[in-house]
Amino acid sequence: QVQLIESGGGLVQAGGSLRLTCVASGGTYSGYAMGWFRQAPGNEREFVAAINWNGDSPLYADSVKGRLTISKDHAKKTAYLQMNSLKTEDTAVYYCAAVNPRRGITGTKIHAYEYDYWGQGTQVTVSS
Repeated sequence: QVQLIESGGGLVQAGGSLRLTCVASGGTYSGYAMGWFRQAPGNEREFVAAINWNGDSPLYADSVKGRLTISKDHAKKTAYLQMNSLKTEDTAVYYCAAVNPRRGITGTKIHAYEYDYWGQGTQVTVSS
């Protein structure tokens, strides 16, 4: 069973930066299509960014384009979300997700239902 462990959340002022890390462990594969989602209080979980199994073809939500960057270290089974120019509306719990490689899906996925594994979430709070 694959486990995803996120880290790097915290409190930052508007305009600041954070880098979130997601490490996949427990699986036998090294290539996972991975994504980041977020959920603010009272809101549904929403797509933020995603990348394919090989660390290529990133996709972003319009609200974060140009400010957030997703990347992936294939060998380390780790995904990153570099967050720059943060805004108060970025405040949310951020979740890492991965697709089970045994399903043969390797492309970039933007819908939560397409993912099989989820992390516990890490809180990001942006103050004004």
